[in-house]
Amino acid sequence: MRMMIQFADKMVPYDVFVKDLAREIVVQMNEAQRNPSGIVSQNQAFKIYGAGNVRRWVSKGQLVPLSKRPGKIEYKVSDLDRLQHRQQDYF
Repeated sequence: MRMMIQFADKMVPYDVFVKDLAREIVVQMNEAQRNPSGIVSQNQAFKIYGAGNVRRWVSKGQLVPLSKRPGKIEYKVSDLDRLQHRQQDYF
């Protein structure tokens, strides 16, 4: 019998949940080592996550710039990672 975890919107096998959780932890640890500040410029965000994705997240209000200085817009890496790994339902 396979162990399942029930969430509000679906049931997930326990082993799948643990693997996804471990993968997310590794991604966050690697990102923290690459970028200890946890902040990227808009240009870097466009290159890493795709300009269309970043623009869509901002226009939908899902992503808010951390700071807006003249000529410099910055985002939190944790917010970008969270949005990148979110299951999209617009298809």
